Amino acid sequence: MTAYAAAPSANNSLPLVLAGPLLRAVTPTSVTLWLATSQPVHLQLNLYPNNQDVRHFDAAQMQQHCQSMRCAGKLFLQLIHIPLQQPLPSGCWIEYDLQLATEQETWLGWQHWAPDLVYPGRNNPGFVIQPKLQSLLHGSCRKPHFDADDGLLAADLHLQQTPAEQWPALLLLSGDQIYADDVAAPMLRAIHQLINQLDFSDESLPCSIISQSSELHRDSPYYYRRDSLLPKTDAGEAVLTQVFKGAKKPVFTSDNARNHLISLAEVLGMYLLVWSPAGWQTNATELSTTLSATLTDSERQTYTEQQNIIQQFAVGLAKVRRLLAHLPSAMIFDDHDVTDDWNLTAKWEQTAYNHDFSRRIIGNALIGYLLCQAWGNAPERFDSNLLQQTEQALTDSGCAQHQQLITELLRFSQWHYQWPTEPPLLVLDTRTRRWRSEVALGKPSGLLDWEAITELQQDLIGHDAVVLVSPAPVFGVKLIEGIQKLFTLLGKPLLVDAENWMAHRGTAYALMNLFRHPKTPKHFVILSGDVHYSFVYEVHLRGHQHGPDIWQITSSGLKNEFPGRLLDILDRLNRWLYSPRSPLNWLTKRRRMKIVPHKPDTAKAGERLLNMAGIGLVELHADGSPKRVVQLGAKGQAVAFNISEEDARWE
Repeated sequence: MTAYAAAPSANNSLPLVLAGPLLRAVTPTSVTLWLATSQPVHLQLNLYPNNQDVRHFDAAQMQQHCQSMRCAGKLFLQLIHIPLQQPLPSGCWIEYDLQLATEQETWLGWQHWAPDLVYPGRNNPGFVIQPKLQSLLHGSCRKPHFDADDGLLAADLHLQQTPAEQWPALLLLSGDQIYADDVAAPMLRAIHQLINQLDFSDESLPCSIISQSSELHRDSPYYYRRDSLLPKTDAGEAVLTQVFKGAKKPVFTSDNARNHLISLAEVLGMYLLVWSPAGWQTNATELSTTLSATLTDSERQTYTEQQNIIQQFAVGLAKVRRLLAHLPSAMIFDDHDVTDDWNLTAKWEQTAYNHDFSRRIIGNALIGYLLCQAWGNAPERFDSNLLQQTEQALTDSGCAQHQQLITELLRFSQWHYQWPTEPPLLVLDTRTRRWRSEVALGKPSGLLDWEAITELQQDLIGHDAVVLVSPAPVFGVKLIEGIQKLFTLLGKPLLVDAENWMAHRGTAYALMNLFRHPKTPKHFVILSGDVHYSFVYEVHLRGHQHGPDIWQITSSGLKNEFPGRLLDILDRLNRWLYSPRSPLNWLTKRRRMKIVPHKPDTAKAGERLLNMAGIGLVELHADGSPKRVVQLGAKGQAVAFNISEEDARWE
């Protein structure tokens, strides 16, 4: 029998809609929506294409097109994917009215469950199916407790100030949509406040001093001490060092893992709270006297500082919900969606997956990714059997079905996907299809294995241009990659997150050969995040007359930044050490390329890296090459990269 937590108190009644609607993959022949509710609901939907008859989908039709998943006693995910017999028009405003009803109530529209969901002057939420991929918004690395404005607020402001017909075609979130491994204690407190209202099953936890998730959620949340939960065995210590890394990480990730999400309930609670204001309970981040007594003076001070940041983050969530309801969003994981340095080396994998507790933590994050991100990218890829298996695992968390589901997801090789835009959007999975080092288990794995690169090459054939999404930049800052290589040679790749395409010889050469293939597209726009700063590189193959034009456009982070002084030093050293005449250029795998760094218009002399939290706006010419690249800030800042300047240099 499934055990559920106590019912919520009367003064903490849950709203009907906990998060969403999120507009996901949309084409002229299909519409995909994601919604989280606190009760089972019936749905009906009206689409209002401009100058066309309304498309009505009644409750019976919606039941055919919606997979309703019970995740907890009071959490239901509505996974809506509607194929359309009559295509929707492109280039015009299309309103949608999604209505919900419980068994006891009449139909309720957005005015009842999200009254601030629409933009001023509109009757309903809506979207535009752009005929070409002429512009898009992209970003990564959204850490709620980082002291910066939320880049998704900049995206919402852009939509509010732009006529709908000129909106970007999509919102691309290229990694670290959540930080499962680095959670502020006030955020963890808010997660526990919510999930204790949702009636999750009590998850049994293997090989841990905490045997049930209910202990972790209520009695002993282990704020700032979660890295101590692993058993004190040789295997446990190995996982503690490699998966969580604790004090062995550099200072700018020193909080990493001390509040790591563990249970499946915590992972799902995190998603609800970073996408919507609805699930935030009254005084969600307040620290009780009992829990306060378990913290040191330093931890209490950190808690207070982070509490102020988290409260400000929550204030903006209504606008985040509005953005996500209007712009189709494409998503892909990077490491922090699961845990830092996820699958960085074969040794990491061997250690993490051979320990039941770390395997469960990673598996729970993957289940959360499946339900909250991956499904909406390509609904047709996830059949009803897999979703039913997931629902069974949630009904009795920690059971054999839960374990089996994790095993299947760790083997799953279809997280990558392609959207049929023009030019096409190809999104790479650079985390689970890695090329493991043939030299030593502790050396960095390649970001794609040979089979994945071969498949990518086949996907590229026949296109004149392509927008390629790689969570980590394909062409990064050479000095930083050199530092990563140095630490790798010293046997410490985990200390510097040696996550770059050139770190593995086989992947590097296979990738370069892919760009040189005679049938490769003429224009590559590579969109990346991960690094917590933004830059634009134009890349030409040296000595290759008819090679493609390659653009590396990186926007990071949405709510994160690189340590400012350190980035200034690295930027300056990179210019000195790898100037056009430097012999160091001939010692790298990119020696047969010409790299043109394009400066932000606010740059001081020589600066090429922009350290500003926000979101990237990329506009494309008709041939698929970049027309304009801008980093948008939440307060209306717009920093453009001068992509027409002629400041080429050889690397």
